[in-house]
Amino acid sequence: MQFSANLGFLWADRPLPDAIRAAKAAGFHAVECHWPYDTPAVEVKAALAETGLDMLGLNTRRGNVENGDNGLSAIPGREAEARAAIDEAIAYAVQIGAGKIHVMAGFGQGASARQTFVDNLNYACGKGAKHDLTMLIEPLNQHDAPGYFLQTTSQAANIIETIGAPNLKLMFDCYHVGRTEGDVITRLQELLPIIGHIQFASVPDRGTPDHGEIDYRSVFSEIEGFGWSAPLGAEYKPQGDTDASLSWMSALV
Repeated sequence: MQFSANLGFLWADRPLPDAIRAAKAAGFHAVECHWPYDTPAVEVKAALAETGLDMLGLNTRRGNVENGDNGLSAIPGREAEARAAIDEAIAYAVQIGAGKIHVMAGFGQGASARQTFVDNLNYACGKGAKHDLTMLIEPLNQHDAPGYFLQTTSQAANIIETIGAPNLKLMFDCYHVGRTEGDVITRLQELLPIIGHIQFASVPDRGTPDHGEIDYRSVFSEIEGFGWSAPLGAEYKPQGDTDASLSWMSALV
């Protein structure tokens, strides 16, 4: 079993290149991030080359965070901003060798939001295909992100089917699915053909995976049994120092 450190939460108090080095020292097999754009891509690329780690993926910008944005791609009337964010993410991913981009939907409801999201995803998939990039969409639970457009794996699967692009996949976050839908192992089994990346954290507190409502020892074993070999994304919130939170890496495998 291999793990990827999500540097949006792990070692988040360090500059991104130093967080990459910390992940290598801790024994992670890869890294991923949220919004790396304030760090020059050349610095991230150098840290990846130094450590030999791959950056699996990154997110499109959220928009105007001070005004409450959490993604742009499902917001009617903001298509130009959404596509600029997609273009930026693609350019950054290409520079650092990342293979996947999470296209954040944002807050919106109804048919117009869905059509806007579909149109922007078609744009993203077309642009991304030129660089062999996979686009990911991720349902967020309504406890953490009330009003977020993409709420369930069924909704995401329907959109993926509608678009039909081979480089559009589901980001399956066991934490969000556990909070919204439950029965994580069954949903993994059912959705495996369209899953592009898997993440995890404890439910309900989004902490380390060695406690809470989900038995991750069983989940990891099932995932391995599926033949899944890509690193799983550790996207949990450490209570204090990240290095002090890592005993789960040996305890659960």
